[in-house]
Amino acid sequence: MKGFPVPKSSLTTPLDLGSLRLPNRLVMAPLTRMRSGRDGVPGELNVEHYTQRASMGLIVTEGTYPDVVGQGFAFQPGIQTPEQVEGWRRVADSVHDADGRIFMQVMHAGRVSHPDLNGGAQPVAPSAVAIEGEIRTYRGKSALPVPHALTTEELPGVVDSFVRAARNAVEAGLDGVELHGANGYLLHEFLAPGANQRTDEYGGTPENRARFVLEVVRAVVDEIGAERVGLRISPEHNIQDAWELEHEDVVATYTALATGLADLGLAYLSVLHREPEGELVQGLRRAFGGVFLANSGFGTPTSREEGVRLLEEDVADGVVVGRPAIANPDLARRWAEGLAENEPNPRTFYSQGAEGYTDYPFAEA
Repeated sequence: MKGFPVPKSSLTTPLDLGSLRLPNRLVMAPLTRMRSGRDGVPGELNVEHYTQRASMGLIVTEGTYPDVVGQGFAFQPGIQTPEQVEGWRRVADSVHDADGRIFMQVMHAGRVSHPDLNGGAQPVAPSAVAIEGEIRTYRGKSALPVPHALTTEELPGVVDSFVRAARNAVEAGLDGVELHGANGYLLHEFLAPGANQRTDEYGGTPENRARFVLEVVRAVVDEIGAERVGLRISPEHNIQDAWELEHEDVVATYTALATGLADLGLAYLSVLHREPEGELVQGLRRAFGGVFLANSGFGTPTSREEGVRLLEEDVADGVVVGRPAIANPDLARRWAEGLAENEPNPRTFYSQGAEGYTDYPFAEA
């Protein structure tokens, strides 16, 4: 299933990202799909799913836990064990055989976890503050527990887990990693004052709350090279109780983060925000200074028209697309040629098996 020629447009112009040249500017968003079994090992269904979507400029995989304490979903894949690494090797090899490019999203769930998911461990977080809500485990829904507040002495071990995961991903043949600093998971929890109530050098001021994320990014860069590393953030998302309610504090926190990233030469910075053209996001783009990806699918899915607009108005260098990529394995072709799209079926987003995962049809030749 090799790539196909498509008409030239803002969507289909190449983009240099790290050491890769993307054939188009569509990036498949990291999409939780829960199809990897209780052992977290990607199987043939995962291989087929990602290979079907190899014509996207870049695939970013679903969030993949660096160690079992960071697992946040039932049937989520990991990148910790030799079996998991080998499973991802099969995915990467198949995507590359289809002329695709693939980064792994490394995701530590932080406090968005439960002992019934992560081998009986207490979830960890910047502070011992629980999320008000429930999480689905292998035994059914359970209240989210109070997490263990990571001590300063424990933080280097968490950094090391990201480093090992990145090394394992590259050894498995993936082109790079995207560090998940969004959507209320561990790295985002350090950034968000609603989750981070620390009084040490990792809490309080915007610069202190950005410190741990920068330490993780720098450590991963040192291990696998900056051209293989991206970061995803979602300022003001206010999801999973990672509250960021004071706009001036958000600007200060994320500007400190973007400024700290600027001299690293990362492959990209990816931002999920409802107003990617707004001053907050564009200010972060200027502070970062590198390849900038925008995901505007905050409440509604990103449309082809929105993707074209973001590129033609120079809001971003590439467009990150989620739900349309679920339902359309050949989305790059459909958007390039203006073809009709399959509609995604939300009932199957988090289910098991091929339905709603690998059975969406391709457009006719």
